[in-house]
Amino acid sequence: MKLSSVITATIIAVGLLALGLCVRSGLRTFNWGSQRTVEVRGLATREVKANKVTWPIVFKATGNELPAVYASVTSTNATIVKFLKDNGISDKEISISAPQVTDLRADRYNTQPIPYNYSVQSVVTVSSSQVDKVRELINRQGELLSQGIAILASDYSNQTVYEYTELNSIKPEMIAEATQNARLAAKKFADDSQSELGKIKSARQGQFTIEDRDSYTPYIKEVRVVTSLTYFLED
Repeated sequence: MKLSSVITATIIAVGLLALGLCVRSGLRTFNWGSQRTVEVRGLATREVKANKVTWPIVFKATGNELPAVYASVTSTNATIVKFLKDNGISDKEISISAPQVTDLRADRYNTQPIPYNYSVQSVVTVSSSQVDKVRELINRQGELLSQGIAILASDYSNQTVYEYTELNSIKPEMIAEATQNARLAAKKFADDSQSELGKIKSARQGQFTIEDRDSYTPYIKEVRVVTSLTYFLED
């Protein structure tokens, strides 16, 4: 056999071997890439009752002599605290903020007559786990009017806030429910596509959210969590 023929045969053999390796590699990539998956989400919700309330009681006193106005504020604070304690609120649940004094004479942009020189705002805050009791007192705060105390309407800085602080106690159960709901959705998809539901490829848990159920019952909260799962589908 001529040397040139041997060289040619060797080159052809090496080429065929390389081609075989490429074909084999291509099949592996195709087989991996051909695995089908389905991504689903599962939702879990709970309605829970707030277990903490913060109630700011805001009032103002006005006058021309600051010492007299301050004395009025001190007396009103004492009356409000007595009202709260007489109705089951403890000392540790009550706090009194430093009074905010406004010198109306210092407002150089005010061109209207000023009926008094000073306005002093005070805030008595109730922070309690007795949510039902505080809600009752909020409805009864008009009783303070008979003692000459006008409670101001809440603004953005002094709103009554209801909170739910026991999220950790319901997290495991809600995660399990969201995961189960996601699996049911994946199983339904697999059945509809005439496939078998395989193993979980990946899983992501969304953040828990706690919001008011509605604007009329802020003391009832809705807790939500969404779990995202990706499953393999098998023929």
